Amino acid sequence: MTFTDDITEGLRRRGAVDTIRAGIAEAPALGRGLAVTFLLALIGAAGRVTIPVVMQQAIDNGLADGGVRVGYITRLCVVAGVVVLFAAVSQRMAVFRLGSAAEEGLYGLRVRLFDHIHRLSLADHNEERRGALVARVTSDIETLTMFFAWGGLAWMLDLSLMFVVACAMLAYDWVLALVAFAVVAPLIVVLRLVQKRLVRAYDGVRTNNAGMLSLMTETVSGVETLQAYGAVEPALLRVQDATARRSKTSIRAGIIGAFLFPSGEVFSVFTVTAVVGIGVARGEGAGLSAGALVGFMFLTYRFLEPIAEFTEVIDQTQTAVAGLRRVLGILDTPIGPPPPTDPVKLPNGRLGIALNEVSFYYAPREDETSPTNVLSNLTLIIPPSQHVALVGESGSGKTTIARLIARLADPTSGRVVIGGVNLKHVANDDLRRRLTVVPQEPFLFAESIAYNLRFADPLASDEQLQRAVGELGLEEWIATLPDGLDTQVGQRGQALSAGERQMVALLRASLVNPDVLILDEATSSVDALTEVRLARALRKLSKGRTTISIAHRLSTAARADRVILLADGQVVEDGSHEELMVRRGQYSVMYESWLAATRT
Repeated sequence: MTFTDDITEGLRRRGAVDTIRAGIAEAPALGRGLAVTFLLALIGAAGRVTIPVVMQQAIDNGLADGGVRVGYITRLCVVAGVVVLFAAVSQRMAVFRLGSAAEEGLYGLRVRLFDHIHRLSLADHNEERRGALVARVTSDIETLTMFFAWGGLAWMLDLSLMFVVACAMLAYDWVLALVAFAVVAPLIVVLRLVQKRLVRAYDGVRTNNAGMLSLMTETVSGVETLQAYGAVEPALLRVQDATARRSKTSIRAGIIGAFLFPSGEVFSVFTVTAVVGIGVARGEGAGLSAGALVGFMFLTYRFLEPIAEFTEVIDQTQTAVAGLRRVLGILDTPIGPPPPTDPVKLPNGRLGIALNEVSFYYAPREDETSPTNVLSNLTLIIPPSQHVALVGESGSGKTTIARLIARLADPTSGRVVIGGVNLKHVANDDLRRRLTVVPQEPFLFAESIAYNLRFADPLASDEQLQRAVGELGLEEWIATLPDGLDTQVGQRGQALSAGERQMVALLRASLVNPDVLILDEATSSVDALTEVRLARALRKLSKGRTTISIAHRLSTAARADRVILLADGQVVEDGSHEELMVRRGQYSVMYESWLAATRT
């Protein structure tokens, strides 16, 4: 179970009311001016009580001595028309206020959720699959939007109507009112029992829906690999199974929800029957006139209308609450490395790096009982302006060291120091201005190369982009492209090769002009010309900068000032390429094996 799942489980134990309160706390606009909105809804509800009151007055006072008092009834109708019109305007204002507050609140919640997802640590992104995170921003927020468009509106209008009608019923005859309330009371117990089951059912729907979306996203993204290995059919079966699970949980929730509909109708019949029977039995001697009894019957129907509608509203409310729980689960997940309370500015000039007795381990996954150790009491000093190549087998700790230096994660113990300052005391904005990471698979937007370069510096002019190309010696490569810097890179840069995507990433990094450069080389093989261009661009970009290369191609290690060979989170060999080759240790064996492989 992931950390996010633990938080979501805690929210589930809170209950629906506490979850709604937490949601309003996260999106204050949802609760802003709610008292005024409800007051307007009460005025609107009063308009619906007007007609039963007018009917009672017309029967008792408008029909006198076998005749009809036309003038009296006309005045009643005029007054009723004015009251109903005023009530309708008030209700319209209440609907507008609630809709505006809901849109404003959900807009803020969606933006905050999207921002929070991008601030989560990389470990949380690995645990919570990206498709599920997308589902939080899209389908779960959309569920809340649909709820406020109808369900939230129904709660406000129906509750206000029930309150006003209940007051009118008590004013007419408190005995019959209590009879009506007593007959309806068991329905509340029924609704509560069904509600608990609906909560669990719709939580299952949301969970399976997120899993289905995640699997669909994964399958569509990997269509090229699936087709290449003829594995489309098994992938489709997995999607089919996930869709079937989602369908089954949705059907189960629908069956439970369907139980609510006849419940409301049954209790409506019982209530009206009890009111009419007891009212007639008591007669006028109890102080209830014929007109009052007719008016009371209409009020009873008015009172029951919202209850019948609640059977539908509760259904949608449980869906919304389940979605809100999952949204709050993400928002309650702590963001990545916490920002410093009292930040220290990095010193000017080139920056050296030091890892002092650093240990790091990943929290155990669901199927593991102990954490995964990656680094253990590692001490490493990198002087300013030195180009260091990290080499070693997969899992040796190369990428983890780079992530710690970039503060994409904090060490479990020990300190990472840049320019003499503990990274935990450096503001993120300050660090990003001075340090740039070029990942193994650079992410490119489906736009032009120029657009992807300006992602680093939105104000960069065309001249600045051309200057960056010249400084890295990539003019020949740009000239081979159909539209130069305006060439479209395709979805995720698929129109470019892996090496070309890295060249775009190096150009983008040069616009930042960092003091520390971290480069995770692409593992894909590149042609000889592209490798020469990459090597030349990297040499020019790293000149005078503290550079750390995670070297998958050992030709990069051979060109670095210093090579560090890692194994099991420890430094095994450390020195220049020439020095390590003379020592005839593990590095020389690895390099010679790599060299022989490239010649075959």
